[in-house]
This record gives sequence, C-alpha cells and structure tokens, in this order.
Amino acid sequence: MAQSLHFPLLLIALCSISECVQRQYHFINEKKTWTEAQSYCREKYTDLATVDNMNDMKQLMTSVNNEQIWFGLQRTGVYNYNWSSDKLIVIQQNLSWSEALRYCRQNHVDLVSVQSVEIQYKVMNVVKLASTEAVWLGLRHSCALGIWFWVSGETVCYQNWAPGYGTSEEDCEPTVRSGAVQSGGDQTWISHPETHKLNFICRNY
Repeated sequence: MAQSLHFPLLLIALCSISECVQRQYHFINEKKTWTEAQSYCREKYTDLATVDNMNDMKQLMTSVNNEQIWFGLQRTGVYNYNWSSDKLIVIQQNLSWSEALRYCRQNHVDLVSVQSVEIQYKVMNVVKLASTEAVWLGLRHSCALGIWFWVSGETVCYQNWAPGYGTSEEDCEPTVRSGAVQSGGDQTWISHPETHKLNFICRNY
C-alpha cells in the first residue's frame, strides 16, 4: 500500500471487559498517511483495525459506508503482509507483573494480549527464549468482577489455560493474580501472584 496516499482512517476502540463481544470499529473522517493513522490510533485508542475473521470483516464494512480507509495491514515483503504491532519480543528481565507492564508501555507497545490461536502460536514461538519457567502475559484477574481480562481491555474469549487454572475462583489474598504462559511443556497459561518475578512478552513496534 502506498503510504503517501491520504484516506480517512479507521480506528479500533477497546472492547468491554465485562463480556465477550466483537471488536468495535470507529470510523474517523480525517485524512492521514498510513503511518500517521497508526500513530494516531495508538495514541488515542489501541491500534489500527485488525480483522481476524469474517465476523470482524462484516462489522468493519458496515462501519465505513464504502469509504476507502486505512487498516492495520502492513506490507513487509513482496508477498508478505503483517498486522500492525504483531511483533512479539521476550524480555529476559525478572520483573513483577506491574513492573513488566510499565516496561512494555515505556519501551515497546504493551504486554501481549493473546486473543486468538494465531497470536498464541506466535507466543509459543518466542517464549522458548525465556529464562524463567513462565513468562508474564498482559492477563489480569479482577477480584471485584470475578473475571480475567487483557490489558488491551478485552475479556478472555480465546483461552489456553493449563488444567486447574482459569476456571475456578482465584484467591484474592494477599495479592492480585496475573496470567503467565509456561515457557516449556505445552506452553499453556497459568496464574501467579503479581509480585512474582518473571520474564515477559511485549508487543513490539
């Protein structure tokens, strides 16, 4: 896609954390280059729109009224395209969950949110580089609501919990629990007190 062209841009807003819902797309009628649109979306929302399935595509098409728009697909080679911000990096520092979240947001984009099997496969590929037995994800438990949610604002619709995790009530004392992926074995998700020190996965630019 030629990044010198100007089109209205499409923004993707955060999903509700109280229920599993489809992505919400918001049409913004401002003319920007693709790079400008990406920066705007990351500053004001989450990122340029991602389309994972036909339901997302149908919802997107009803939002744009046949306008030409930018969305988060970027050309990376002659025949290759990647979604904006879908690069993952393992940080081999042992930090608490809150420290890891702060590090990712200051130096990259965010702690990774695993919202589909495709992203889980990417996590499985990079987590092998970790030096700890588990690696922090952007997964957090709310004791007030009794749910798990992603730091991106979405609830856990896609799940890959290890047996015995994620389905029963979490012990909210003495500290909040957060989600991690095992770096070995089946690389499924487990929960730890947020004060544990682990490697972590950031979404990279």
